[in-house]
Amino acid sequence: MIAAEGSGGGDRQAQLLRGVLDMCLLALLDHEPAHGYELVRRLDAAGLAGVGYGTVYPLLTRLRRLGLVTDAVQESPSGPPRKVYALSTEGSRRLAAWKQQWRTFADTVDAAITDAPTTGR
Repeated sequence: MIAAEGSGGGDRQAQLLRGVLDMCLLALLDHEPAHGYELVRRLDAAGLAGVGYGTVYPLLTRLRRLGLVTDAVQESPSGPPRKVYALSTEGSRRLAAWKQQWRTFADTVDAAITDAPTTGR
């Protein structure tokens, strides 16, 4: 994760990530099914370093219970069989809706922080 400067920046970054991590996992699974270890690696490669297995696996379990992802056990060439997660049909629908919500939200925040009127202080 990009290091935030100043007091409390890391806390702010963690809060923002918590709010979008499920969407990020669904987006990664939209590209290609993967096991938990691979998803942690992909998050890191995307610039979201610091998201560990202790965060990803419980989130995958929750997403599976919600019907947004499916899982299947597949043989591994280098060890025991692994659970591979894939986006479900409902997960695809939810991801599309979340992406639209995110774009609207991000545009609104961008407008607020870049076009904010000065108060004369």
